[in-house]
Amino acid sequence: MQLFFHQFDLRLRHTFTIAHDSRDSQPTLIVELKDGAFSGFGEATSNKYYGITIDSMISALENIRELIENHSLSSPEQLWETTHPFLLDNPFAQCALDEAAHDLWAKKQGKKLYDAWGLSGESLPITDYTIGIDSIEKMIAKMNEFPWPLYKIKLGTAHDLEIIKELRKHTDAVFRVDANCAWNAPQAIEYSFELKKWGVEFIEQPLPAHDWEGMKEVYLKSALPCIADESCIVESDVAKCEGYFHGVNVKLTKCGGLTPARRMLAEAKRLGMQTMVGCMNESSVGISAIAHLLPLLDYVDMDGTLLIANDPATGVTFDNGKIIFANENGTGASLKTII
Repeated sequence: MQLFFHQFDLRLRHTFTIAHDSRDSQPTLIVELKDGAFSGFGEATSNKYYGITIDSMISALENIRELIENHSLSSPEQLWETTHPFLLDNPFAQCALDEAAHDLWAKKQGKKLYDAWGLSGESLPITDYTIGIDSIEKMIAKMNEFPWPLYKIKLGTAHDLEIIKELRKHTDAVFRVDANCAWNAPQAIEYSFELKKWGVEFIEQPLPAHDWEGMKEVYLKSALPCIADESCIVESDVAKCEGYFHGVNVKLTKCGGLTPARRMLAEAKRLGMQTMVGCMNESSVGISAIAHLLPLLDYVDMDGTLLIANDPATGVTFDNGKIIFANENGTGASLKTII
């Protein structure tokens, strides 16, 4: 195999603001594994919150280039296990490599990835479309600009309930809300009853990740299910979330790729929790990888490509929230231009 890197700066259609960050563009790294006529692609974005840069990902993978290129890739999981000890401090790099390995592995079998895993591509959940924090007028305008059956509303302001109340006047779509750690337990419990009245499906990460005592109270008293995000990063976190959250949102970049994500989703199901996968404003490369986990999910947030203006790749597409797989093997992702 040969290892290649492709860097892009993804331009966001609108300034994207959440409780702890705001940005107009998103640097991303696409990893390519090439074996003869086949190329597999994987992706991970930079992330200030987790201290991940494009340079740090490239450096981490360059340090084990020989190990990667000399691997037989008999299975993506085997490559993950082989490289994981060297990438413990950079799960984002591990994710990009793991996605590329899965894409290449399935392409060499002449199968779509979900098919190579033995999963069905039928009866899949639809994706939400995210409305970032802004003035209420601009949030309404963003929603009206992009009619969708399911919206994820970012919260964490001094007027969160007012936002949902006003947005509800302009659509009958289902709402999900994501506080990104911004509330405390009494707030979350109080808000949950109002949010339920306004057609909110669940609350994602209402409290800071370390506030387990508060989450226990919210779990017991909330009128809505609560889904862990920042509280569920790696595989061992899934079991910690039992009895504190009703479900988990697995992010491929944070856990290290498709290999650990599948194990996390299986563990969550075993524990009776709901399953979700979210995105990090990736291009069609990362979003297409997420799509193959859909048969394992109750919910999905894979709107990254809908939020960017200069997608450098092709892959899955969308029809009013429904995911349409590309007519290609592997994850279905391809770069529009190989640099």
